[in-house]
Amino acid sequence: MAEAARGDRPSQERPAYYAARPGGWRDWWTLLHPPYTAWHLAYVVIGACLAPVVNTTRLIATLLAFFLAVGVAAHALDELHGRPLRTHIPTPALVGAAAVGLAGALVLGVAGVVQVGWVLVPFLVLGPVLVVGYNFEVFGGIIHNDVGFAASWGAFPVLTAYVAQTGTLALAPVLAAVGALLLSLAQRALSTPARMLRRRAVDVSGVVSFSDGARQAIDRRTLLAPLEYALRAMAWAVVLVAAALAVARLG
Repeated sequence: MAEAARGDRPSQERPAYYAARPGGWRDWWTLLHPPYTAWHLAYVVIGACLAPVVNTTRLIATLLAFFLAVGVAAHALDELHGRPLRTHIPTPALVGAAAVGLAGALVLGVAGVVQVGWVLVPFLVLGPVLVVGYNFEVFGGIIHNDVGFAASWGAFPVLTAYVAQTGTLALAPVLAAVGALLLSLAQRALSTPARMLRRRAVDVSGVVSFSDGARQAIDRRTLLAPLEYALRAMAWAVVLVAAALAVARLG
């Protein structure tokens, strides 16, 4: 048991199950949080594919905008706060990535307003507010919590993508947004303890005693495995649902 605990120290554990070895381009891969970024971009596809007619150009532009805002900018800002992913990306490079990501998303948003109309303006304004507000814990940290995460990276992409397609809202995307919010809450409930175990826990020990007299030792990996198995499965599930919708609507 003691040997297992020593071998599971956070310094020897990757900061995330998808994290690559430190250094070079691999740090940028880790920074993008690939499965989580794909998961939340899938919500964009789901929202767009609920529209009566799907405009492929608008869908691609919306995907790119969210990739820049969430995949690049939000994750770069997050890494600036204490280096949770333990990357060696220079601070100026992270600041530059965040600035370029937000600027690119805003440019695409402005182009969307030209195409769709002023109805897209509130979404154009709210997007950067959510990115900056969540990562810098402004407004008293009111956004930086489980519900704020779920609303920002779950519900918001669905609604934005639908409005970018249609210029209006309807019941179907609102229901889908609630579903995305709930899925994101589930993601958060799993990822928060997983991060704690990988990045902060120094030692985990204990025993589960069963009614038949059997006993099972508990260590870091015993607790971590089901959490990350569920996260992997959910990420793939949402992405595949989005892909199925895209094939059905665009194929």
